[in-house]
Amino acid sequence: MSIAMPVPNAETLAKRERIARALRAIVPGEGVIDAPEALRPWESDGLTAYRQPPLLVVLPETTAQVSAVLKWCHAEGVKVVPRGAGTSLSGGALPLADAVLLGLGKFKRVLDVDYEDRVAVVQPGVTNLAITQAVEGRGFYYAPDPSSQIACTIGGNVAENSGGVHCLKYGLTTNNVLGAEVVLMDGEIVRLGGRHLDSGGLDLLGVVVGSEGLLGVVTEVTVRILPRPETARAVLVGFPDAEQAGACVAQVIAEGIIPAGMEMMDRPAIHAAEAFVNVGYPLDVGALLIVEVDGPAAECDFLIGEIARIGNANGAVTSRVSDGEAERMAFWAGRKAAFPAVGRISPDYLCMDGTIPRRRLPDVLRRMEELSEEYGLRVANVFHAGDGNLHPLILYDANVPGELDKAEAFGADILRLCVSVGGVLTGEHGVGIEKRDLMPEMFSDADLKQQQRVKCAFDPELLLNPGKVFPVLHRCAELGQMHVHHGALPHPELPRF
Repeated sequence: MSIAMPVPNAETLAKRERIARALRAIVPGEGVIDAPEALRPWESDGLTAYRQPPLLVVLPETTAQVSAVLKWCHAEGVKVVPRGAGTSLSGGALPLADAVLLGLGKFKRVLDVDYEDRVAVVQPGVTNLAITQAVEGRGFYYAPDPSSQIACTIGGNVAENSGGVHCLKYGLTTNNVLGAEVVLMDGEIVRLGGRHLDSGGLDLLGVVVGSEGLLGVVTEVTVRILPRPETARAVLVGFPDAEQAGACVAQVIAEGIIPAGMEMMDRPAIHAAEAFVNVGYPLDVGALLIVEVDGPAAECDFLIGEIARIGNANGAVTSRVSDGEAERMAFWAGRKAAFPAVGRISPDYLCMDGTIPRRRLPDVLRRMEELSEEYGLRVANVFHAGDGNLHPLILYDANVPGELDKAEAFGADILRLCVSVGGVLTGEHGVGIEKRDLMPEMFSDADLKQQQRVKCAFDPELLLNPGKVFPVLHRCAELGQMHVHHGALPHPELPRF
């Protein structure tokens, strides 16, 4: 593994059996896994290039058990790595050799659905798709839809602020989460937000969403559910090359059209997806846009016409509008299967995640082609094109010495490119370990220290998910931790967490 992780604490490793006994007293039965062969399924997450068996795994079933586990680990100075379904593509749930892996897979109940207030209250182990399935009988759905929605859980979505193909119009996870129950590292249980639209005081819910398991463990989530739109139609628009497709994307948004989703695939991704799912994608184009509009039927008809006009103005060579719901879903099935489909044409790949201004899409695509030639590695591109979120898939073979190193360097150059054109390091996959050492490309030392002060406010002992996000993690005392003199806090008039 080329990415360095914290050196395991020898004292923690030496008391492994005592840790297991203590946690079995909290989570009895089969709640603790410590046999070496049984830990293998937990050694990696979706970023499978990196593997590390955990110290042990604990699988609580209640918030009280989560609280007790964290409280005990806090008292003993034992690190904890929270984990949902393990679909993270940034190494956010990568275990540590001296850390307890806290799995939330048993938290899989939909607790309440309130159609009048349009909210659902669910446990973190409920899959993204299962929320929609729980409410679709009444004509509702949950809007954020990552491609892994059949497997990824809402707790992991909250940790990474996940997106999806329909987030262009309806927002990311942070725009669709109204409340959360969170257990802090010392075992304290707190509630942030609720069923209402917004909360007074500090936006602590906004801090927790996207915090990658560094601040607390989410044990309950209140999400916004939406009524299904009256009509939804998708159109496939093919272009000779990716640059023309990128120009079309920029013009669609510039003309004030906000589709429900606007995705893009280049030739390698198109061919891989079509071979995998056989949905009828055109194979004679260099790039393909999938654009969906929703709302009243008349509005959809008008927008489809406008998108066709803009496509033609940018050199579109093919256009096909979905004929009914089955075909619309087929269009999206190919896009959502793009990542596994690419796995059929390459032994291994790294899925990158960066975001750029839409107007720079043609420039960035051109430069990525040059980088592909320089590194001698193929790349298949899948984009949330409407919001500038890129997912280049760098193809390599881990069995060839040096290819993983080349793929990592190629990926780092792509992310630096994103930042250099005014973009950011990530759009929805998080930082984890994958982008950790690139954080200084985007943030100054002062910026990073300020972010770490937030970490210290929630987890002063730095026990939750260490080794992630921050390239250099300072001790809280080094960051000027707040001094409390005789129990008197400075500025007592300010609301505090």
